[in-house]
Amino acid sequence: MPETSGSTGPTPETHVIDFRAAEQLLAARDPRGAVKLLDGVIATHPENTAARLLRARAFFAAAQLRPAELEFQIVLEREPDNAFAHFALARTFERQGRPDQAKRHFRLAAALDPNPEFLKAARFDS
Repeated sequence: MPETSGSTGPTPETHVIDFRAAEQLLAARDPRGAVKLLDGVIATHPENTAARLLRARAFFAAAQLRPAELEFQIVLEREPDNAFAHFALARTFERQGRPDQAKRHFRLAAALDPNPEFLKAARFDS
């Protein structure tokens, strides 16, 4: 008879729970804890763009700018019309002292979504 009490590894439900817990950790200002949870989700589901976007935000919040940049770029490869990802990548470039790249992505974000925050950051008047 097969053993039913032992776990054979993470289940899809576990990944949903880890994703939600990572959201809570990020909201509670524990981005490194969020990254740890999301690493497992993404290892199993590398195509999960929502998990990658959340991990990118967590890397950014933890001031791990290069990993944040790479994750935001992966999200944008899959969803080139994701205005938030363009905006967040622009903020990442801005913090890295790369204003030309930041400006391009701020403007793309504002063009995709006329969110007042995106429009202000795009500085179309300059």
